[in-house]
Amino acid sequence: MSSSEAKNLERISKAIDHHDATCEYPAVAVAMNPFEVERLGWDSIRGLPIHGDPEIGTGAFRIVCAREEREPEEEPVEAVAEQTVPVEVTPAR
Repeated sequence: MSSSEAKNLERISKAIDHHDATCEYPAVAVAMNPFEVERLGWDSIRGLPIHGDPEIGTGAFRIVCAREEREPEEEPVEAVAEQTVPVEVTPAR
């Protein structure tokens, strides 16, 4: 491992530790530019998969949080009534 790879591994490892210490959801992946993924040749770091993300610039990375990967528990829907129901309104006192 070259010294630049070692420095990258150290920076990413510290970022994973920081995330896990400050967030209730664990880190689940590391995202980085696809060019960087190919250049480094790594499939995972500390057991977390590495994902290529073209939105991330070269030389940068992002820790992917489990909160990001959770699907919404409920989908908002608009309720539309088929019939009208009379409502008695009483004035406030």
